[in-house]
Amino acid sequence: MASEAIEVAGQVAADAGTPGPLLPYQSVAEMREAARAVLPRAVFDFADGGAEDERTLRANEAAFAAVALLPRPLNGAGTRDLSIELFGARLSMPLAIGPTGLSGLFWPDGEREAARAAAACGIPFCASHGSVCKLEDVAETGAKPRWRQVFIYKDRGFTRELADRARDAGYDALVLTIDNQLLGKRERDLRNGFAIPPRFGVQGTLAAATKVKWLARMRTTLPRITFGNYVRTGEAGDIATLAGRMSSLLDPAMSWADVDWMRSIWDGPLLLKGVLHPAEAREAAERGLQGVIVSNHGGRQLDGAAASLEALPPVVDAVAGRLSILLDGGIRRGSDVVKALALGASCCLVGRPQLWGLSVAGGAGVRHMIEIFRGEIDRVMGLMGASRIAELGPDCLLRRGA
Repeated sequence: MASEAIEVAGQVAADAGTPGPLLPYQSVAEMREAARAVLPRAVFDFADGGAEDERTLRANEAAFAAVALLPRPLNGAGTRDLSIELFGARLSMPLAIGPTGLSGLFWPDGEREAARAAAACGIPFCASHGSVCKLEDVAETGAKPRWRQVFIYKDRGFTRELADRARDAGYDALVLTIDNQLLGKRERDLRNGFAIPPRFGVQGTLAAATKVKWLARMRTTLPRITFGNYVRTGEAGDIATLAGRMSSLLDPAMSWADVDWMRSIWDGPLLLKGVLHPAEAREAAERGLQGVIVSNHGGRQLDGAAASLEALPPVVDAVAGRLSILLDGGIRRGSDVVKALALGASCCLVGRPQLWGLSVAGGAGVRHMIEIFRGEIDRVMGLMGASRIAELGPDCLLRRGA
């Protein structure tokens, strides 16, 4: 029996028309290189880069390489069911689009393009606080399941306003991100002089001039790039002013009392994103949250933090099945998803791959990226001898060198 989520996805896909021309990319890594070719360096590095020496960024991917799969082909897996149940919705596979700021810098109307693509594929889309468009604009796509990223701000009134707007716009869950109470030092952006809207300097302008496809599609959009959720009524929405406001709102003093308060004003599922310590995950379960996202912000905040996959098993043990555990960071192959699921994750989020998909073909690129993951997950499960997600467990893995 089809779920509401998949039914809505089908309607969104029908409304969007055909998915567009077939794309030639065989892997997410190929899409990354295609994005590098089409984007100005400063824009590509904004998505691709991490904090400081980027050790945590690299560790996220390396952690998957340190875990090997142990297949059992004679279990028989002639057909595979990739679907899962999560927060009351049936998903077509254990994948979701994570929140990434300024998607509209990579393709015009990027957030809405990606939301439609996710819905067409039957997976959740999480709208970033830093989207170019307003959260209500994403909601108007009808994409479901639809999640919304929120922060705890010094201005608790504004924090509540955003939660209320998400409720009024029909969002299904809030993702409370807790690991950006101070901004990480992203040195690629500093070296590139990255700014919004982009200002490249003499050398950067010459380099950007070679990115004809990106300039052509963005020529009418770039002057209007803004942070839609932070524009006040009657305000022009100057991007520099809004960026300064966002930074000033971050609250390093946030605490569990604020999480409890957020829980009290939101009726739906509430997830904590940025959890690495098992004690924090245990506390979230004890306070009645519905989920945690094991994440280090893609290596963009605290350089030297544990890789997400390394932090996952202790979190799983601490939670003991009391809430859903999702994982974010370093997911580049379907085999990465399978490894995370075998270690106890319920679902995985992808961030950068969404931006690479947008960069090469807009919504069609995001759909292509999602379908690459679907094909890889299905193939890995078949080769592993697993017919259902529930059949994946720690016995399917071997740590290299152990």
